[in-house]
Amino acid sequence: MSLKISQSTVILPSCPGIIAYASVGGKKEGEGPLARYFDLLNDDTSFGEKSWEKAESQLQKDCSSKVLEKAGLSPGDIDIMFAGDLLNQCIGSAYGSREMDIPFIGLYGACSTMAESLALASVFVDNAVANRALALTSSHFCSAERQFRFPLEYGGQRTPTAQWTATASGSVIVGQSDKAPFVRAVCFGKIKDMGVKDVNNMGAAMAPAACDTIMAYLTDTNTTPDDYDMIYTGDLGEVGSSLLIELLQRENIDISKKHNDCGLMLYDREQQDVHAGGSGCGCSASVLCSYILRRIEDGTMKNVLFLATGAMMSPTSLQQGESIPGIAHLVHISNTKG
Repeated sequence: MSLKISQSTVILPSCPGIIAYASVGGKKEGEGPLARYFDLLNDDTSFGEKSWEKAESQLQKDCSSKVLEKAGLSPGDIDIMFAGDLLNQCIGSAYGSREMDIPFIGLYGACSTMAESLALASVFVDNAVANRALALTSSHFCSAERQFRFPLEYGGQRTPTAQWTATASGSVIVGQSDKAPFVRAVCFGKIKDMGVKDVNNMGAAMAPAACDTIMAYLTDTNTTPDDYDMIYTGDLGEVGSSLLIELLQRENIDISKKHNDCGLMLYDREQQDVHAGGSGCGCSASVLCSYILRRIEDGTMKNVLFLATGAMMSPTSLQQGESIPGIAHLVHISNTKG
């Protein structure tokens, strides 16, 4: 049974294993520094579909099919799936999974959805509510731009603090396993809102939530950044990452030598026009499911904190002058169970 040690942190005594993981990306992701780690890359950003929204559903289908293939499982072997995306009513996930016939829990954590889905899947397995659970998310640059900003035909100029929504998906299957990676604990974040209203500065809006969740987990587990190989956030980008380090330093916590951000890893910011870095549910998901989990599995890294962040606003709330609430969920992933 899971051990809840605080309002936010849950220790998972059985240390559920990530028995398979998969990542799918689009053309821009295939031109980035992590391209060789992806399972599938598609130069056709429409994924053979007639709309960007259908393309995102196909992106998820490709990713879920790939992770099942890698695990040697069929949809009938999965007890439950946790999935979400950036689109209204999570249609990318709902339409993408409707042929799988798996019990479905739709999630909206904005860009935090990969950590949220992985955390919930791990808790379900640790408590024997499910033998195997699938966690999945995605984002698509074009569908997200149409919903949250402007149609691509508008040709609007992006500010230096803006981030590029990844066209990517990541998925994992969680179950009891003797093989790394293992999920040892999770920490569910709280909504934090410092009054940022600039939709083109998501990093600043989400950094306080990331700071709060990291502080909560370190306090709850009586650990320090030195106890971990890396603390990966996603997707704060350049602006949010700098703010996070500054906010934690004010609390006498220094992660500057232990931190990297998925939004800074997915693209080459000097060669690719992504401004402050990558974003979107698929950014941290694909970096986790291509690069990070591989390094944990092969023992290059022993203990990692994966912390996905989300901006919990909508186009309507922004038009009404609301600020942007942030959220950050944390998953402690390890090469060992002890």
